[in-house]
Amino acid sequence: MLPKLPIGQQDFRKIRTSGALYVDKTQAIHRLVTEGDYYFLSRPRRFGKSLTLSVIKELFEGSRELFEGLWVEENWDWERRYPVIHFSFSSMGYKEVGLEAAIERALDRKAAEMGLELSGQGISYRFQDLLKKAAREMPVVLLIDEYDKPLIDYLDKDNLPTALAHQKILKSFYSIIKDNDANIHFLLITGVSKFSKVGVFSDLNNLRDITLSPAFSTLAGITQSELEAYFGDEMDLIAAEKEMLPATLRADIQRWYNGYSFDAKNFLYNPFSLLNFFGDRQFNNYWFASGTPTFLVKLLRERNVVQLDNIRLDAVAFNSYNLERLETYALLFQTGYLTIKSLDEFRIYTLGYPNLEVEESMMRHLFSEFRHEEVGASGPTVIDLRQALYANDLPTAIEVLDSVFQSIPHQLFLQKREAYFHSLVYLTFRLLGIYTQSEVNTARGRLDCVVQTPTHIYLFEFKLDQSAEAALEQIHSRGYADAYRQSSKEVVLVGVNFSSTHKAVEGWKAEQVE
Repeated sequence: MLPKLPIGQQDFRKIRTSGALYVDKTQAIHRLVTEGDYYFLSRPRRFGKSLTLSVIKELFEGSRELFEGLWVEENWDWERRYPVIHFSFSSMGYKEVGLEAAIERALDRKAAEMGLELSGQGISYRFQDLLKKAAREMPVVLLIDEYDKPLIDYLDKDNLPTALAHQKILKSFYSIIKDNDANIHFLLITGVSKFSKVGVFSDLNNLRDITLSPAFSTLAGITQSELEAYFGDEMDLIAAEKEMLPATLRADIQRWYNGYSFDAKNFLYNPFSLLNFFGDRQFNNYWFASGTPTFLVKLLRERNVVQLDNIRLDAVAFNSYNLERLETYALLFQTGYLTIKSLDEFRIYTLGYPNLEVEESMMRHLFSEFRHEEVGASGPTVIDLRQALYANDLPTAIEVLDSVFQSIPHQLFLQKREAYFHSLVYLTFRLLGIYTQSEVNTARGRLDCVVQTPTHIYLFEFKLDQSAEAALEQIHSRGYADAYRQSSKEVVLVGVNFSSTHKAVEGWKAEQVE
C-alpha cells in the first residue's frame, strides 16, 4: 500500500511529518550544496523545483528529524546551521499591491521571522540590510523560487509594458546579491524560463546555470528506477485491477508521463502527473489541465507554428533572453511542452513532445485555437472523422473535413489562407491518433497525410483553390503509393480541393490502387 500521496504539496516538512511519500533526492541535493554556491535552475512548472528548495531549507536549518531514513541523514553535519532566507514570487501578491510593494512586504515579513528590524527606503536597500543583519553570525542561505513569475504572467502583447517594468524592478533587486558575497553561503534561484536571465541577473556573473547540466539532470522529476522502487508494487496492483499485464501498464505509464530530458540521456516522469495517476488510477491530462498555456497557444497560432516534432536547435537557441522577441522553441522547451530527444556530436539538440499527455493536449488546444472554439468541442469532430474512415465511408469523412473549415472566421482565414489551410489540415489528421502520419516525406516529395485503419490505407493530398484532379495527379506523378503497394490492406488515393472563397471542400476524388 502506497503512503499518502503529496499531490501538489511543496512543503518538505509537511510531507515528512504527515507520513506522505517522498522520493529521496537528498544525495543529488547534497552534491548540489557541497560542490558549489551560486546556482540557477530552470524547470517546467509542477516539476519539483519548490520541493527541492524546501528540502534545502530544512537541510541548512539542521532539521535532522525530517531526514530520518534518507540518504543525507548520515552524510551531513547537523550541528552546523545557517540562517535561511526563502522567497517565492508565486505567493507575493504582486498583482494586488504592485511588485515593489509586494517585495518590500516579503522582506519585512522575513525580517520579522528572524527577529530583525530593517532600515532604509526601497527594496534594494532593505534587501541589503536583511542580508547584512541575517549574516551577523553565519552567512545566509538564499533561496528564491519562481523568480520569473512577475514576468511570465505578463508576456502577452497587451501586458508587455508591465513585464518590462517588472524586469527593471527585479534587476535592481537582484543586483544587491553581487556585492554581498561575504554574507551568502549558498544561493539557488529557480524558475520556469531563462528568457529574462540576462536582463535580470546581468550583474551575477558567478551564477552557475545547471539547467542543462548532466550532473543535475535528475534533481527534479522521477527516474525509471525511482518509479520501480517507490511505485512498483502499486503498479502491479493497478495492473491486476485493470486486468492488464504489469509490463503493459508500465509501458502505458511511460508513454503518457515519461519523456522529459535535460541532457538527452536521462528521461524523467512528470511528478505531478504521476502522483495524480496513482491517486486516480486513471490516465488523464493532469499536468496540462493544471495550467492551460493560453498565451503560448495564441502565440503559436499567430506565428503559424503547429509542427513541434524533430525541431533541431543549437545550445545558443535555448537562451531566449528578450521579452520583446520571444524565441518560440526555446520558450516551449523551458515551459515543458517540448523536451530534448537527442544531442548529436555537433551539439545540435533535437526537440519534440515529451509524451502523449502533452502532445494530445497541445494538439487539441491548437486545433481549437485555429477553429476559434472551445477545447472540448474538438473531440466529436475528431471522433466522427475517425469513425468514418474506419467504416470506409469517404463521403462522410469529407463532410467532417468540410465542417472543420466552415467554422473558421472568414476574415481570419483570408488573412493567412495558405498557411492557415495547411496548419488546420495538419492538426486535424494529427489528432486522429497513432495510425495517422501527417506530411509524410518520400523520395520525391511530401504527401499530406496517410491514415491506416484495420482494413485500408488512405493517402490524402490536399489542394487549395486548384482541383481534386490536380491533387490525385500529384500522388500519381510522385509515386506516393509505391511504398504501400505490398500491403495486404486496400490502398485508396484521395485528392481533395478546398475553396478559400467559400471555406469549403469544392471537390474530391478517390481511386483504389490495383
